[in-house]
Amino acid sequence: MSLSDYDALLVLSFGGPEGNDEVVPFLENVTRGRGIPRERLEQVGEHYFNFGGVSPLNRLNREIISNVESELASRGHDLPVYFGNRNWHPFANDTAQQIAADGHKRVLVFATSAWGGYSACRQYDEDIVGMREVTPQIDFTKLWQFYAHPTFISLMAADLKQAWDGANQAETKVLFTAHSVPTAADKVAGGPDDAHLYSRQVEEASRLIAEKAGVTEYEVVWQSRSGNPATPWLEPDVVDRTEELAAADSSFKHLICVPVGFISDHMEVIWDLDSELKESCEERSITLTRTPTVGHTPEFAQMVVEIAETIGREEEVESLSTVTVQGCTVNGAPCSPGCCQLSRQ
Repeated sequence: MSLSDYDALLVLSFGGPEGNDEVVPFLENVTRGRGIPRERLEQVGEHYFNFGGVSPLNRLNREIISNVESELASRGHDLPVYFGNRNWHPFANDTAQQIAADGHKRVLVFATSAWGGYSACRQYDEDIVGMREVTPQIDFTKLWQFYAHPTFISLMAADLKQAWDGANQAETKVLFTAHSVPTAADKVAGGPDDAHLYSRQVEEASRLIAEKAGVTEYEVVWQSRSGNPATPWLEPDVVDRTEELAAADSSFKHLICVPVGFISDHMEVIWDLDSELKESCEERSITLTRTPTVGHTPEFAQMVVEIAETIGREEEVESLSTVTVQGCTVNGAPCSPGCCQLSRQ
């Protein structure tokens, strides 16, 4: 198989509301089956209401799609690019039906998460299973994850290096941050033979980025936890750790925060980092440099197309990591038996 054997590419993402009236219905989709009352969802939605109910995620994904379309055309690939989400319009199943109506039968899927784990990987496989159920005539092939792809590492490292080289390094600390998950979910992230896959991949990407940027001292922290406060999640939290460092070291005056877990400036970035973390830093007279996410860049789109071009030649997929990289899967099949299952603990 090669890229020429496929007739469409689907960018598959999480989704986000685009108005105040969409926030609670969107959150109901995200939390379906958990029995969370509407009043609680309205409280959670305050982050969105602060921005007029608009998550930037859909806009940013459309920007990625535009860049990917340009990159495909520049390489001579006549491949239409579609957009589908798990939790809000355009819903993945609706997009699948449109793809079928347009006559396509072999579709590549680029999931916008770089990582393993249930939420970051397996749920996208489940989305593909759902699309397959409504359009059984289509074969969907999900592309490789990219957390250790040289392009992703280089893009993140270039921004960190610029911030680090311009800083008073004696007063500066570097924190890499990614979305926290319950520790029980992380424990089963890679299945029985590859435990803690998600956190190990985040740590590995952070190491690779720091190494390329010339940063020798850094920490990996977490953010955006939710749910029952009694449930253990990956720690420390980025804001809590910043406050601990400030209390322990009076020379700490500058924080460089690297949002390694995110490819776009969606709500977890603009609220948790650009609002809450920034406010905490200001209260302690710490300047904050939050390095950019890289999904909007033409180089990121080049990486997506390069990964697609390796289809059928998986041995050519570039990775700098020794940690497991989840491979191409067809029609929502798991990467390996028991991999990235939902923890019930």
